[in-house]
Amino acid sequence: MTGFYIGNVYVPNRLALGPMAGVTDLPFRVLCKEQGAGLLYTEMVSAKAVTYNNKNTYELLRTDSGEHPVAVQLFGSEPEIMAEAALMIEDESFDIFDINMGCPVPKVVNNHEGSALMKDPLLAADIVEMMVRKVHKPVTVKMRKGFDADSINAVEMAKRLEAAGVSAIAVHGRTRSQYYTGKADWDIIRQVKESVGIPVIGNGDVTDAEKAADMISVTGCDAVMIARASRGNPWIFAEAAAALEGKEIPRRPGLDEIIQMVVRHGSMLTMCKGEYIAMREMRKHVAWYITGMRNASSVRKRVNEVSTMEELVQCLEVLRSQSEDLLPQAT
Repeated sequence: MTGFYIGNVYVPNRLALGPMAGVTDLPFRVLCKEQGAGLLYTEMVSAKAVTYNNKNTYELLRTDSGEHPVAVQLFGSEPEIMAEAALMIEDESFDIFDINMGCPVPKVVNNHEGSALMKDPLLAADIVEMMVRKVHKPVTVKMRKGFDADSINAVEMAKRLEAAGVSAIAVHGRTRSQYYTGKADWDIIRQVKESVGIPVIGNGDVTDAEKAADMISVTGCDAVMIARASRGNPWIFAEAAAALEGKEIPRRPGLDEIIQMVVRHGSMLTMCKGEYIAMREMRKHVAWYITGMRNASSVRKRVNEVSTMEELVQCLEVLRSQSEDLLPQAT
């Protein structure tokens, strides 16, 4: 599986882990990298918070030496602040700046950020142009098909942003109004790819390895972004890599492998954030890891009470003892 360049940054394959708030922190990115993700994205980072030197925000910028290339995703709506924030953190150990123009969450959109920028192509281009002038690392954008069904403007946006200097564009084939419902429009991704000369990353409805290969075949995109389907399932990258290379897709992980991954995930989170925070964050991750298992609901209730790694391990042993043949359904 061949790689590609984003500006001067080489991405070793055609698989990207999409940015997800509260999910794509350092431990999760490392696990996905080990499974075959070629490009990683941080959780979205507030440009204003960067300029305020917010300590918690700078924690989001931490990277591991083994996870490159990794893009830090900034969100904001003021070109000067976006550029200032980018300049302030350019020496941090990430490789690419990504601008969030796709987040549909009301508190972001109501602040004229995220997918609200799809309604203002001129402002979006101004943000890109100012950031590109200020920093030396490649600048990319993640956007949507449009803001709503009456304003499908991904192709127009892509051309404008390319002219402003972006090095790549990721396109989620849904409008902001759709959030994550309905079917992603892969044809709009194809249209964007045919309209620009920079790499295009396709996003939306890539729920398994076969769909990753299908997206590239249907749209001609340079890479596939997998986001929600990776929650509790970092193995999807190994499976997708095999599909893209025309190889046999690895078997789904069994119970022992899932438990080992959960323990490792919890241990890494504990090292990064301390046991108190880590165990509370692991509650949602465990729920994702065990999706599709019989008796999953009773296990989730037990997991929601854990507060230490020891308790987490004990909970997983209960899961193991309930039945040795608890296997996840195909994703």
